[in-house]
Amino acid sequence: MKKLLIAALALLALASCSTQPAPEGAICIDVKHPVCQVNPDMYGIFFEDINYAADGGLYAELVKNRSFEFPDRLMGWTAEGNVSVTETSPFDKNPHALRMEDASSIRNEGFFGMGLLEGEKYRFSVWARSAEGEEAMLRLSLLAGEDNIAEASVSVSSAEWQKYTAVLTASQTAKGQLKLSHDGAAVEIDHVSLFPENTFNGHENGMRADLAQALADLHPGVFRFPGGCIIEGNTLATRYQWKNTVGPVENRPLNENRWRNSMGDRPAPDYFQSYGLGFYEYFLLAEEIGAQPLPVLNCGMACEFANDPTTEGEWLVPLDELQPYVDDALDLIEFANGDPATNKWAAIRAEMGHPAPFGLKYLAVGNEQWGEFVSPRLKMFSDQIRAKYPDIQLVGTAGASPEGEMFDYMWGEMRKLESDLVDEHFYNSPEWFLGNACRYDDYPRTGPKVFAGEYACHAHGLFHSVNCFWAALCEAAFMTGLERNADVVRLATYAPLFGQVEGWQWRPDLIWFDPLHTYRTASYYVQQLYSCNKGTDVLPTVQGSLPVAGQDSLYASAVYDAASKEVIVKLVNVSAEEKPVTLHFDGLRGSHKAAVTRLSAGDEADNIGLEEELVAPRQLAEPLRIAANTELSVPARTFQIIRFKK
Repeated sequence: MKKLLIAALALLALASCSTQPAPEGAICIDVKHPVCQVNPDMYGIFFEDINYAADGGLYAELVKNRSFEFPDRLMGWTAEGNVSVTETSPFDKNPHALRMEDASSIRNEGFFGMGLLEGEKYRFSVWARSAEGEEAMLRLSLLAGEDNIAEASVSVSSAEWQKYTAVLTASQTAKGQLKLSHDGAAVEIDHVSLFPENTFNGHENGMRADLAQALADLHPGVFRFPGGCIIEGNTLATRYQWKNTVGPVENRPLNENRWRNSMGDRPAPDYFQSYGLGFYEYFLLAEEIGAQPLPVLNCGMACEFANDPTTEGEWLVPLDELQPYVDDALDLIEFANGDPATNKWAAIRAEMGHPAPFGLKYLAVGNEQWGEFVSPRLKMFSDQIRAKYPDIQLVGTAGASPEGEMFDYMWGEMRKLESDLVDEHFYNSPEWFLGNACRYDDYPRTGPKVFAGEYACHAHGLFHSVNCFWAALCEAAFMTGLERNADVVRLATYAPLFGQVEGWQWRPDLIWFDPLHTYRTASYYVQQLYSCNKGTDVLPTVQGSLPVAGQDSLYASAVYDAASKEVIVKLVNVSAEEKPVTLHFDGLRGSHKAAVTRLSAGDEADNIGLEEELVAPRQLAEPLRIAANTELSVPARTFQIIRFKK
C-alpha cells in the first residue's frame, strides 16, 4: 500500500508540472534537473601591485618612502635646512635614517597627494632619538597647499630609539602633504608614518576603508594575491618573497616593483614595495571579506617576458638549487594553517594577532610560465606539497596566451602533473569574448579544472584601453559560458583589480581611485552581479539544442540557489536593438513574481571621475510575472538578471 501511495503521489506531481510545449525559438530552462554544482568560491578577485594598487592604494599608509630606503633616499621628500641620511636605523633590514639639525624641516608629498578628509583623524608615528640626549621638538602639520589644516607636536628627549605618536584632525578636505619641522638638539628619525584612523575594520596597519569596502561589496569567493608578474620580478633578486613581508612592519625590506619600468610609455620611478601590505595582511583581508585566500609563489623563474626563455641563465634557478623555493611554499602552508605551538611560521602568525589558522586550501606556484623549464620545477613543488599537505589544491599554469601551440603544450604538462586547477589568462577584444562564450563547452570533464585567473575585455586595443560599458557587457556575455560550464571552470577573477587615476601602467581595471575617491566601473558591476547571483547548481539552458551563446545577439545561463530556493536567469543582449525573448521553464508550476535587475548604458559610458555613477545596476520597480512560458523583452545593450522563487 505504501509503495502504491508513493507512486500515486509521483504521478500527481508529474501531472501538475508544466507540460506545455516550448514555443519555437524559446530559451528553454530545465528547473528540475541541474547538471552540475557551482563552486562557492567561483567568482573572486585578483590583486596585483600594479597601478599603485598597494602602496598609495589599498594600503592606507599616506607617506611615501617612509623609511628613507628608496635608492634616492629622499625621493618623496622635500627638505629645508640641514638634514642628512645616516645608516643608524634600529632596523637591520631598513638601515637608513634621517638626521635633522636645529631649524630644519621636511615635507612628504604622499602618493599623488595625501587624501585628507575634513573632520577625520590621522595617526602619526615616527621612530626617533635625540642625537645628543637633549630634548628636541618635532612639530607636525598637515598642509593643503601652504595652509595648515592640522597641527600637533612630539617631544624627543631620549638618546635611545623610541616610537612616538600623535593624532591630527584635518579641518578641511584636500590632497595634502605632511610637514615635520624641528627645533632644538639634533634628532634622528625613521619610519615616518601617517594613517587614517578610519581604516577598514580599524586595523592599525590597515587598508584604505573605501577601497577595501569596494572589495567586500563584491562578495568574492576567492582572493588571489599578490600577483601576477610581481611574484617573478624582472630578476630573481627582485622577485616577491613572502617571508620578507611578515613580522614587524618597520623591518620589512623595500623591494623594487616589477611595474616600475616595465611599460616604457608609463614609467614610475617612485614605484617600490614597502611590504607594509604583506602576506599576513592579505590573509586577514581575505578572511574579513569572506574570500578563500589563493596565494601565488615564485617557482624559481624570473619573468620570462623580461628575459630570454629559450636560454638558461640567472633568471632560472637550477633544479639542484630549487629546494629553498619549495621550502618557502611548505613554510607558507604552515604560516597559514599550522599550529603556533609546533611551527615557527605559525608562531609568527599568532604573534601578529591571529592564533587561529587561516584555512588555506588553494596554492598557486608560478605565473604565466611556459616552455620546457616549467614542469620539472613544478613537479618538485607538487611532489613535496602533496606528500605533506594532500588537501591543498594546487594551481598550475597554461602560460600567457589563451590558445596556440604553447598553450596546448602547457595544458598537456599540467595534466601529467595532475594539477588541480590550471590558470588561464586572456586579455582580448570584444569580438574574442563574444566568440568564446562556448570556449569551455568541449573541455574534458575529467582531469584538471580551469581557473580563469586573469581576464578583461579591451575594447580599444590591448593594455591601454579605457574602461567602457561595451567591454563590460561583452564580459557578461562571455561569463554565461563560465557559468554554464561550472563543472570545468571552478574559479574566475577579473584583472587587474585597481588603477590609480594618475599613476596607472595598465588599463582597463576593475576599480579606479585617486587619493580622495573610489570609482566602481561597469566591469565591477558585472562581476558583482555574477558573484551575488551565482547560485548553487547550474540549470540546463538551451535554444533548440544549442547553448544560448550569440544566437540573435543573445547570451544566457541559469542557476538554482538551494539556500534561497530561487531560480536565477542571466540574459545578455549585445545588440543595439531591443530583443523579444520567450523563456520556457521546463518543470515549473504556476505563476511567480520575479525581481528583475538591469545593467545598461551607452557603449562608451563608465563611472571614472564622476561624482554620481552613470553605470550601476537598477532593479525594476514592477516585478515580472513568470510562468512556464514567459514572454519578455531585453533592452538593447543590457545585462539582465531575473530571480524568482521556484
